[in-house]
Amino acid sequence: MTDAIIPPRSGVAFLLGEGRELTVTDLEGVQVADLVAYNADDVKEVISNGRTLDYAEKIKLTTGDVLYSNRSNPMLTIVEDRVGTHDFLLTPCSEATFRHFYPDQPVHRGCFGNLAEALEPFGIDPDMLPVAFNIFMNVPVHGDGRITVEPPVSRPGDFIRFRAEMPLVIGLTACSAYASNGGTFKPIGYAIGPHPKA
Repeated sequence: MTDAIIPPRSGVAFLLGEGRELTVTDLEGVQVADLVAYNADDVKEVISNGRTLDYAEKIKLTTGDVLYSNRSNPMLTIVEDRVGTHDFLLTPCSEATFRHFYPDQPVHRGCFGNLAEALEPFGIDPDMLPVAFNIFMNVPVHGDGRITVEPPVSRPGDFIRFRAEMPLVIGLTACSAYASNGGTFKPIGYAIGPHPKA
């Protein structure tokens, strides 16, 4: 296993080979991680919340569920999930997010800016950023259709593990938005495991 830590309010990008496993860990609890994925051989193929939610026929994704691309191909399978509460509705936070929701706080480039910088070396520009799979993010959908952003229910050491179904470029952050993380910012851990057949 290759272990790494994403510092608070920052992001990384890396290659994940087909069949490899990615484990994302909430090291201190109550911290969101935004995840995006691209086909490493053609970055125009990208993770799609619309395709995924359509095929899953639900919005609460957990162990056994598959995250699909805009071309309807499986990209990631959730093989183990210790939390069970994640969001696939909301876009990565950005400077505009901070101006809209936090006008009394300093503007931050957010997960959008962190992902854009991290993914640039892979030929991915900001307009190619999709809705992220927001790991550990707690976004209840209320009976009247409203959504709210609540603190994550993840505790220190909780994790989710994915298996890559194609060669991928992964973007991953330690989220920067106040409401998403219960008002504080903490690191995210991740580890890349060997191919099961290795």
